Amino acid sequence: MKAVSYRSYGGPEALEYGDRPDPKVGPDTVLIKVRAAAVNPVDWKAQAGYLDSLLDAVYPVIPGWDVAGVVVQTGPDVPEFEEGDEVIGYVREDFLSRGTFAELVGAPVRTLARKPSNLSFEQAAGLPLAGLTAYQTLIHELNAGKGDTVLIHAAAGGVGSMAVQIAKHLGARVIGTAGEKNHDYLRGLGAEPVTYGDGLADRVRALAPDGVDAVLDLVGGDALTVSPGLLADGGRLVSIADPAVLGLGGRFQWVRPDTADLSALSDLAEAGVVTVEVAATFPLERAADAQRLSAEGHTRGKIVVTM
Repeated sequence: MKAVSYRSYGGPEALEYGDRPDPKVGPDTVLIKVRAAAVNPVDWKAQAGYLDSLLDAVYPVIPGWDVAGVVVQTGPDVPEFEEGDEVIGYVREDFLSRGTFAELVGAPVRTLARKPSNLSFEQAAGLPLAGLTAYQTLIHELNAGKGDTVLIHAAAGGVGSMAVQIAKHLGARVIGTAGEKNHDYLRGLGAEPVTYGDGLADRVRALAPDGVDAVLDLVGGDALTVSPGLLADGGRLVSIADPAVLGLGGRFQWVRPDTADLSALSDLAEAGVVTVEVAATFPLERAADAQRLSAEGHTRGKIVVTM
């Protein structure tokens, strides 16, 4: 199969395009013909060595955790899927090696769900990691629901835009921080936008004088620092971006593969509750360019590598 991989930590220039052995199909594994794989910041951060204290790198490493594709073979312990099924997956293992930037992926069945029929493969590839992050933080950690006011930092990004949609579906009022160029976009999703920077706390208090019930921080730094002071009594705070949240009375969250959650997310997408905006697509051999664009940090929506 064709794939991109790296033999040592580095930037996008470390990626090599070429032939790699086809994945083996284990007992509880599904072999997927990849149609699209989304780029996430964690991909190039892991490639740069930032996760070395958490995950071993078994070289050569194929990057990528998000995938959308078609089942071509199943292991003997996989009654859930059969050849020809269209699936999505957050294919994260406990080490770096067998990623999704390849023509074929051997994915543990615990990482997969059926692809929403109303999304393209490119859109569907952008759903798992970002969508699960939003879903799991809002449902399991923040317990967001009807009548809550939820503040989402970096609301126009890949995770943020899905969090806005899910929170609105849960019946919450959503305030979202973003640059002014994305305010109309957030309004279209149902959020009330506020601008980053000096005076952020005052702008949020003007919209929620009694405080907010929950804060989902996706950016860290100053936005996180002011968040505890914006919470109403009993308010909840979660960050996926900055472990400093632990010293502020909140929780630090890392998304995990979960078939039940991913299936629920797929159902929301199929019902039209959640959609995915694709900002740019790149062929597999230009995966390094896709990483460079992601690293700029100014893209609204998902960047996707196609096969």
